[in-house]
Amino acid sequence: MKLVLRDDVQGLGNAGEVVEVADGYARNFLVPKGLAFRATVGTEAQAQAMRQSRDVKSAKARDAAQEVARVLVPQIINIEAQAGPEGRLFGSVSSSDISTAVQDQTGLEIDRRSINLEEPLKELGTHTVMAKLHPEVEFPITVEVASA
Repeated sequence: MKLVLRDDVQGLGNAGEVVEVADGYARNFLVPKGLAFRATVGTEAQAQAMRQSRDVKSAKARDAAQEVARVLVPQIINIEAQAGPEGRLFGSVSSSDISTAVQDQTGLEIDRRSINLEEPLKELGTHTVMAKLHPEVEFPITVEVASA
């Protein structure tokens, strides 16, 4: 069955794309959830408009993410935490803590889920953490963890 996607569907396509899927997948999942509608001759113009809208939104989001990266890359984000005499933290610094510190120190709001932190930071010192605000924009954030 040919469908036009209304939203991005992981593993299938992006909004405005015409895709061929199994009848059951279309009937039981995509159409009832409002993720797609049946492709006809008249829906091609609508699909084209959806693709153009998606491209414009993506370009604006990419430009905004690049601007945030331009501001944050040279910055050092300072976080104070309780630590023992050997430099090990009593707790840890999570992506949520980093997000809050970025907002407090720079005024820029970054979602904690955009910060790629494999494990919470558990030692004093300088750490580099990657942030991904857009699929095409990934940049490092320098975090300095100091003893409180």
